[in-house]
Amino acid sequence: MAKKTNSDNPVNGLYDEEGTLFGSQDEAPADVEVVEGEDAVEAEVSLSQDELEALCRESVCPACDTQTRADATRLRALADTENVKKRLMREAAELKKYAGESILADLLPVLDNLDLALAHTDNLDAACKNFVVGVDMTRKIFLDSVKNHGLEAVGAARGTEFNPEIHEAVGTVEEGELGDNQIAQIVQSGYILKGRLLRPAKVMVNKA
Repeated sequence: MAKKTNSDNPVNGLYDEEGTLFGSQDEAPADVEVVEGEDAVEAEVSLSQDELEALCRESVCPACDTQTRADATRLRALADTENVKKRLMREAAELKKYAGESILADLLPVLDNLDLALAHTDNLDAACKNFVVGVDMTRKIFLDSVKNHGLEAVGAARGTEFNPEIHEAVGTVEEGELGDNQIAQIVQSGYILKGRLLRPAKVMVNKA
């Protein structure tokens, strides 16, 4: 059998001059480092996690839409979370702003009774004058107190234009001195709480 030469064998440092493959670590050339065990695995995988992910994005991800779908899902989740956060903040702010709405609504009948008492004082004698003054002062103090919490009366003076957004028509009258669709009489006062209509003003509307 013909002798193998170096030209007939792969030049990779693993064959001797006779062309024979080294069979053990002891037979390996001195300049070839043999790595065993866990060190061999570490030597083979020398890329960091970031480098591996970058390599994956460059070679695999462009060929499939898995990463694109994952990114889209993540962005939608972040957007939904931000929307929920903003909505909860708005609801909390609104709840705090109108926290006393139910209490103030329960106090409106007190103002109605004071208004009703003052509306029937035209024919009273002088002996009741002090009583009327006291009721009027009580109403003003009460109205100032609830105004500190954002409650204000709806503008519904006689002769003003009827506004269906803040007025409620309970009937019509015909008065020549008033124009059409103007308020002729206030039946019940209306109130607004911090820009929100709490109760519309009930009025009589003139129809010319």
